[in-house]
Amino acid sequence: MTGRAEHGLDRGGVTAALAAFMFWGLVPIYYKGLVTVDAWEVIGHRIVWSVPVLLVFLAIRDGRQIWKKLRLPLRTIAWLFLSGSVLALNWLVFVWAVANDNVLDTSLGYFGTPLVNVLLGYLVLKERLTSTQVVAVLLAAAGTVYLAWFLGRPPWIAITLAISFGTYGLMRKRLQVGPMLGLLWETILIFLPALAYLLWLSARSQQQFLNASISIDLLLIGSSLVTVLPLIWFNMAAQKLPLSILGFFQYLAPSMSFVLAVFLYGEKFTFGHAIAFSCIWLALALVSIEPFRRARRRLRG
Repeated sequence: MTGRAEHGLDRGGVTAALAAFMFWGLVPIYYKGLVTVDAWEVIGHRIVWSVPVLLVFLAIRDGRQIWKKLRLPLRTIAWLFLSGSVLALNWLVFVWAVANDNVLDTSLGYFGTPLVNVLLGYLVLKERLTSTQVVAVLLAAAGTVYLAWFLGRPPWIAITLAISFGTYGLMRKRLQVGPMLGLLWETILIFLPALAYLLWLSARSQQQFLNASISIDLLLIGSSLVTVLPLIWFNMAAQKLPLSILGFFQYLAPSMSFVLAVFLYGEKFTFGHAIAFSCIWLALALVSIEPFRRARRRLRG
């Protein structure tokens, strides 16, 4: 056994990618179990409990080398504080959206993230856009504007998720810090504000943790694993698969969220949503064709 599928892709990499993105796609189900808990408290626990969990995983992976790897330049640490704050905003909006029956908007936002990445690459990194990419970005923008006009308000959840996650990806791309090590630093840097907020809630007898039910307590603690486990699987996939192929798996998570929103949670799918999603799906198809062709040529070669 070579460990590779017939078309040349590493089976372990494919399995890890499927596990990561399917897990992310099913995350709304997890947070539906916390709808009675304020989103701010959920994020506070997600940050606080992620620190020890990440330390354990990194200690197992790196042994004593973990302390050496944790030493980073102050400039890098400052940037990780900013990226961690952006990530916390993304988490907060996502959790709030799930709790308030807006899973469909989270799907739209994460479908739009790759197109935001293209736009940020042009605006910040001065990357050249092909004519196909220009058309794709304009299509996505047109679909979003139409949805805003149709609903009478901007789809702020989708826009915030797409921009915040795209911005987070851009910041991390420029930092050259490993995903798990970077996430550990990000959570450490916002650990104290998160812990202070939870203690403040407790002092005011407004905290659900240890006051609601054992199931709520376990879900709040387990939110750290919801953060860390798919990241580990994603890292495994990234090591074994070409990035151009891995990029196609990222559409799996918002696709699953879309199905959950419409068919499990019964969220209203309007004509405006149909136009917006169609524009974004077409835009994604346009920007994906060429990288896919290049990847297939490399695999055949």
